[in-house]
Amino acid sequence: MRGIDTQVRKMRRRVFKEIANLAYTSTNLTDDMEALPYKIVDYEESDMLENVYRERAVVRERLRLAMGMSLRPENMAVHVSQGMELSNIDEKYYEPPLLQVIPSGCNACPENQYTVSDKCMACTAHPCQEVCPRGAISFHKGKSYIDQEKCVKCGKCKAACPYDAISHQVRPCAVACGVGAIISDKHGRAVIDTDKCVSCGMCMVSCPFGAIADKSQIFQLIRAMQSGRKIIAQVAPAFAGQFGPKVNADMLKTALKELGFYDVYETAIGADLGCIAEAEHYVHEVATGKQPFSLTSCCPSWSVMAKKFFPETIDKISNELTPMVATARIIKEDHPDAGVVFIGPCASKKLEASRRTVRSDVDFVITFEELTGMFEAKGILLEEIQAMDELKGATGAGRGYGVAGGVASAIEAYVKENYPEVDVNIEHAESLSECKKMLMLAKAGKKNGCLIEGMACPGGCVAGAGTNIPIVQATKELTAFKNAAEKQLPNAKDYK
Repeated sequence: MRGIDTQVRKMRRRVFKEIANLAYTSTNLTDDMEALPYKIVDYEESDMLENVYRERAVVRERLRLAMGMSLRPENMAVHVSQGMELSNIDEKYYEPPLLQVIPSGCNACPENQYTVSDKCMACTAHPCQEVCPRGAISFHKGKSYIDQEKCVKCGKCKAACPYDAISHQVRPCAVACGVGAIISDKHGRAVIDTDKCVSCGMCMVSCPFGAIADKSQIFQLIRAMQSGRKIIAQVAPAFAGQFGPKVNADMLKTALKELGFYDVYETAIGADLGCIAEAEHYVHEVATGKQPFSLTSCCPSWSVMAKKFFPETIDKISNELTPMVATARIIKEDHPDAGVVFIGPCASKKLEASRRTVRSDVDFVITFEELTGMFEAKGILLEEIQAMDELKGATGAGRGYGVAGGVASAIEAYVKENYPEVDVNIEHAESLSECKKMLMLAKAGKKNGCLIEGMACPGGCVAGAGTNIPIVQATKELTAFKNAAEKQLPNAKDYK
């Protein structure tokens, strides 16, 4: 489903646009907020009239989350706008849980079930029945029937059917979650186990009903700019191509200034610093055998997963600042009176910025998808922007952090350039399920001497939950942006 401009994605963007529009134009927030579900889901224009009331119910909850508020209780009469005064401010940190399942939107999909479809040809051989180890398959009017009470979900019947008439139904959000954080309530609806969740957002972008959403800070960010505060944006390298094939880095910087940002930095500058520091650590600690292996720290979901599920690896996780935090500190050194917003592809960066140790560095986090809503609300057409600025400063190594394997390859290249006598052992894993396997191998001593990069999203940052374009296209665009850098490797002397 990734890369397809579905109705769910269109609805997400519409909600962000309307919330941004509230911040820019509303003179009566309460009434305008209450009216939005009817504006967004118009009864006369809807092509899904049988679902119009359910759609409005889901939109109401999406609007609340987009305002940075939590879902309403199901058993109490609460207005959509209730609590808005707590969000109508110019500074608001994300309060967990970041990702939430909207009960009215969840379809209570089967968790794991084999069913016989209408493609069953009632064949004489009955191979499905013959291979079933529990006698769960019988025949009704000549068609196969699976007794769910007896079925052990082995899948042998599906493999044996010559007509592919047996379907394996699974919950898409649960399949996308690599840490088993999706469970069910008493009604069979999905629920997120916050003790396991690492906020990667893969469940959100995999739900075909749009029943999972995350909180946003776009309203508070706009309020901050309206208050006269100096707000500086740092943009993650995965932005390449996210706002249209004709929109380059310089055009985006000009557009952001037109939106109200004081200045724009590349987050890849912080990645360059991280590359140098982690390369030095590898050379002096891992390559010498003082430390068995090291784990990168730039992906919050990866490092949180390691801490939650593999606590024995905590001291192996890099202590270096993530690119977001490192860049924010550079910005605040240059502009001590400024607020900093990180604009990127990632949901989990929102919670990283909410940590008390990071709050003084990063004031806001929004995604490319949310930024698109702000541009649309202001009527800014990026492809028509005349570039008046230059976005530069980072090397190809730092920009490459946006693609899976890019962190490891940047560190490897730096070591080979500066320490040619050191052999570099690099590993990388993408998707939480693969990351989990990698950590199990490391725990078992199978990855000693390695620098291990983990990315929660399959494909890396370009596949984050807040992106706008297909992963393959984003990878191609980022690679071109990386190769266009004036320098391909950072030099430690430049940062002293």
